Amino acid sequence: MKIALPDQPYRYVTENSAECDAQTAFVLTELNRRYLDDAKARGAHSIIAPAEVAALFGLDRIKVIGITGTNGKTTTASAIYSLLLDLGYKAAMQGTRGFFMNDETVEGKSLTTPTLLHTYRHIYQAVAAGCDYFIMEVSSHAIVQQRIEGIDFVLKILTNITQDHLDYHESMDEYVRVKNSFFSDESKKLINKDEEKSDVNIKNTWTYGAEHPASYKVMAYSLNEGISVVLQYFEKIHTFHSPMHGLFNVYNLTAAVAAVHQVTGDDLEAICDAVSGFAGVSGRMEVVSETPLVIVDFAHTPDGMAQVLNALKEKEILAVFGAGGDRDHEKRPLMGKVAENLAKKVYVTSDNPRNEDPDAIIADILSGMEHPEQAVIEPNRKAAISIALRERNGDEVVVVLGKGDEQFQIVYDKRFPFDDREIVRELLSGN
Repeated sequence: MKIALPDQPYRYVTENSAECDAQTAFVLTELNRRYLDDAKARGAHSIIAPAEVAALFGLDRIKVIGITGTNGKTTTASAIYSLLLDLGYKAAMQGTRGFFMNDETVEGKSLTTPTLLHTYRHIYQAVAAGCDYFIMEVSSHAIVQQRIEGIDFVLKILTNITQDHLDYHESMDEYVRVKNSFFSDESKKLINKDEEKSDVNIKNTWTYGAEHPASYKVMAYSLNEGISVVLQYFEKIHTFHSPMHGLFNVYNLTAAVAAVHQVTGDDLEAICDAVSGFAGVSGRMEVVSETPLVIVDFAHTPDGMAQVLNALKEKEILAVFGAGGDRDHEKRPLMGKVAENLAKKVYVTSDNPRNEDPDAIIADILSGMEHPEQAVIEPNRKAAISIALRERNGDEVVVVLGKGDEQFQIVYDKRFPFDDREIVRELLSGN
């Protein structure tokens, strides 16, 4: 991606050495360092560091909020974005769902954290649109690859740390270290106090939580007919209410309330009042059908699955799920174990198999189950959902996990149209 920057010695900047020429400067990052010689060979105008161009993209003219964690990044970011807009601020948000500005969709889905210059360009667009805040999800990959270099965050948020991406990080210890490294500096931080794996620089650190003493302490909560929370901030007590479901969303919403309070300084009561206007994120605990009750969720880690299934623990659950190919193998048996323990019946199917044999992925999942013979095995995802819907009785709820609002299924290197929500609606309508 070649970006024009006026009034500079060079005309363009790029991260791609193949785009270099006498008018184009090569922005050297950790990710593209091995292409430095190629950039020079192609006659790059100059070699520059991200810090040298950050200000040219307006990074010093907007307040950037970064959120990392295994689960909850998207919902927390979306809640912060919604609250800021409802409180009268202009805001932009970048993450798994795409790029949004002032309640408009600018770009569709891409990486959780895009390349460095892609993020810089989004920030530039946000500044041009008059945005006060830029909210972004920060993946563990982006931290390692320094895709956030040059960005000064006004607030960094940790949601939680559970197992994921061990195909990339190789060990849980390394994954935890990477997540915590985001919080090693002295910038303002907001940390989930109930996350035992957090190890952060305590300077300028605020906390939120329900189990341990925290700056923003959940004193009580109800999960009946949505979420109701009693929140203590020093000596003052506030309440907020949401149509969303699940204990994990108590944490996500509390983090969002605390974040907005920290960055704006607005009255906490007014922030809490605005929570009811946020209905949640598409594909996250999304009710696709009420009669019968069918829920679709993005959960694709053992902890994420447990959170969703525990949120419905008063109901008998039929769980349909798989695991992604070319990704962390170690989490697959754990996912099987979680599903077996928390669901009445388990339907193991394909997710995005990519370059792996779907049957081999399913075998990995089954290896974690005490009674794998009791699971329904159907590699065809649509067929598996269909079986679960046919076998559902009474007040049982069908929960389809893993893909959320994704609109495709990846098989080898091809993407085929596939949306769990549309599949459910199609099957229920009899089409």
